[in-house]
Amino acid sequence: MIDLVDSIEIDLDSTEEGEWFFYQDSHFDQEIGDWIFDEPQKAKVRIRRIQSFLQEKLQNRKRIAEHVLNPKTRAMERISYFKEQSIDEARREIDDVWDYAITGLEGFKNKKTGQIIECTRENKLKLIKIPAFDRFVAHCFRILEGSEIRQKEIAEKN
Repeated sequence: MIDLVDSIEIDLDSTEEGEWFFYQDSHFDQEIGDWIFDEPQKAKVRIRRIQSFLQEKLQNRKRIAEHVLNPKTRAMERISYFKEQSIDEARREIDDVWDYAITGLEGFKNKKTGQIIECTRENKLKLIKIPAFDRFVAHCFRILEGSEIRQKEIAEKN
């Protein structure tokens, strides 16, 4: 028989956001045609989901509405869409997403200088340009999404 807990304690004042993942290098396996992740290493990355951040960004983005003629009904219909961003605005928004998603780094050293890589916006943007690190972060997003799906399935069963 499973013993159910009456309540769960959550620290509402905690500023720590995201889940820690041990860094894993990856390589492409020609036989199966997919990326294979190696054994976890000592370095860790804290990553959080980006869905709420993206929703907030979309809510703040300006929408444009206009009336267009529907050729089938010959009636005017109202359509709306987001204002097109400049290349710099789009690049800045993507950089904001990476800065938001990666909330912690531990155990990473600069190969040239030997100094510990701090968790700053500049360093996060440099790391995400490395293909192996980018694949690792995408892998972590898939894990976070999968754990959320399992939690929903468990909640639906209860």
